[in-house]
Amino acid sequence: GGPASAAASGAGRTGTSCIEQISHVYGRQAVVVSVDPKRVYVESKDATRHTVLEVPGGRLCWWQCTVKGGRETRDMDAFELAEACEALGAGEIMLNCIDMDGQNAGYDNVLIEEMKKRVSIPVIASSGAGKPQHFIDMFRATNADAGLAAGIFHRREVSIAEVKQAVVAAGIPCRLAE
Repeated sequence: GGPASAAASGAGRTGTSCIEQISHVYGRQAVVVSVDPKRVYVESKDATRHTVLEVPGGRLCWWQCTVKGGRETRDMDAFELAEACEALGAGEIMLNCIDMDGQNAGYDNVLIEEMKKRVSIPVIASSGAGKPQHFIDMFRATNADAGLAAGIFHRREVSIAEVKQAVVAAGIPCRLAE
């Protein structure tokens, strides 16, 4: 239920949302929606109406959408939001798992893998990369269309070229500098 379900079913499409307007004028490839969820741990899959999955360590969680830079939450899961945005005309999802952001411990591969199952538009994985192996692990574990990182490059811990070379050496297709 809720606005995401209405939008996904077509009932919520009015042509007036910013996603619909930008998609109509410039094409869906011009609309990238940032989805910024955080984990909410639960005791069982029946504890909530949201999609609950098992994460490494055996715990169960769902991914709650956040707004205002993660400072506020909403009673909507990341998959509901992404599905609704795709239905409205979004062309890509940039998926940031707040729990992994800045941790340099790798991506939230369970979240990314499920998102790729739920939407047909490209998914850009973000938040958590601390070394080139994290990109390799993410691409091997998920069908993400791209991997994004910022902090490791800003802090000059590793270069973009080093990450790309490692990804290619692991047999994963990647554009190298031209």
